[in-house]
Amino acid sequence: MAITKRTENDKIEVVNKWNIQIRTATVIEEDGTELSRSYHRHVLQPWASSYDADTKKWTHTATDISGEDADVQAIANAAWTNANKTAAKTAAEANVPE
Repeated sequence: MAITKRTENDKIEVVNKWNIQIRTATVIEEDGTELSRSYHRHVLQPWASSYDADTKKWTHTATDISGEDADVQAIANAAWTNANKTAAKTAAEANVPE
């Protein structure tokens, strides 16, 4: 009677050409039979963008994906072309906070 717990990225989607949505499943099994499955989601974007209202300037910090699984890194590297990264900056800057 062996109980095991494992995680797997069971869904990875690219939305708007630069948002990468990852759904991670946590699976609990007993002797190879699944007992439960739960999910966690997170989204990656090529930049963390912030606006300084005092200077009226944007700061875009590149997202570190080194801690992500290899499959997520491969998708991010393919999706985050220079054109898509520029489009992500432009989209962020179109939403200037008041």
